[in-house]
Amino acid sequence: MIKVLIVDDSILIRKVLSEIFERASGIEVIGTAEDPFIARDKIKQLNPDVITLDIEMPKMDGITFLKNIMRLKPMPVVMISTLTQKGAPATLQAMEYGAVDYVGKPSADQPELLAAYAEEIIAKVKMASVANISRLEQQANRAPLVVKPAARMGKVTNKLVAVGASTGGTEAIRELLLMMPADCPPMVVTQHIPPVFSASFAKRLNGLVPMEVTEARDGDKLMAGHVYIAPGDKHLAVMKKGGLLYCHVYAGERVNLHIPSVEVLFNSVTEHCANITIGVMLTGMGADGASAMLEMKSAGCHTVIQDESTSVVWGMPGAAAQLGAGDKILPLQNIAGHIVSHLKRK
Repeated sequence: MIKVLIVDDSILIRKVLSEIFERASGIEVIGTAEDPFIARDKIKQLNPDVITLDIEMPKMDGITFLKNIMRLKPMPVVMISTLTQKGAPATLQAMEYGAVDYVGKPSADQPELLAAYAEEIIAKVKMASVANISRLEQQANRAPLVVKPAARMGKVTNKLVAVGASTGGTEAIRELLLMMPADCPPMVVTQHIPPVFSASFAKRLNGLVPMEVTEARDGDKLMAGHVYIAPGDKHLAVMKKGGLLYCHVYAGERVNLHIPSVEVLFNSVTEHCANITIGVMLTGMGADGASAMLEMKSAGCHTVIQDESTSVVWGMPGAAAQLGAGDKILPLQNIAGHIVSHLKRK
């Protein structure tokens, strides 16, 4: 049984979450706490396997408490955060400090709507229980990243890098981009992320990395030194017109339970530009994009998979590796250098 501690200042939210977990097989709620100080004592007493944690709480905010947890007693934490533009930066910061994942919750005056997220909450808590804690601990306690400027490539306009990621991916993408040169080929990125978060994610990255990072728009021309992030409620694909590559962003059905879907992006690469593309699969839950990556490789795309030791969850990369979809399986910190070396050889 996965032992869960619920930390939230709302008694109604605690009640709804408890009912959700009580109906789930393999999960046991061993306690609840209305603030981080009570939670601290219950962690010592009950030794939970997973904590669900609110961000806005009395006495100590969830971000500060998360930092303390990852410093003193690292364990899997799933943030239960209000999905708003205001809440997005704080939730993304929680990922930086070592949270495994996050789930949206409705406003405080409609806690009953949380039941609509039951399946997602259960899946993410189960996934968190087997997450790579050593990786999360390294992420939470790392020194500020000091990155040497990567060697300039000279603008490479006839190449493309396509990236897929899910759980743990916001920080993996950040680390990858920090190590890429400012004049790298265009990069298209599908990260499983809610729609209200994708714009904040792109804005956050744009302030950190040497490239221009934007949320992708339909018809955007792919240009060197630019990174295009899939919107959280639309698919991102690549299309070719007049010999040039563009973003195709569109609403559609979920693919492999996701929108945006990595499979959609990778399939479009196979169709239009596999021979000039490097495909990258980063940390993530599930198998979205794994079979599509194999097709990319078969079509002439060079493919790179993040290894298990540096992945928060080796679901998507593990599934791709099991299919033989990767030309290379590398630690996260080596992927950018490999991309640059491969492009220079080509």
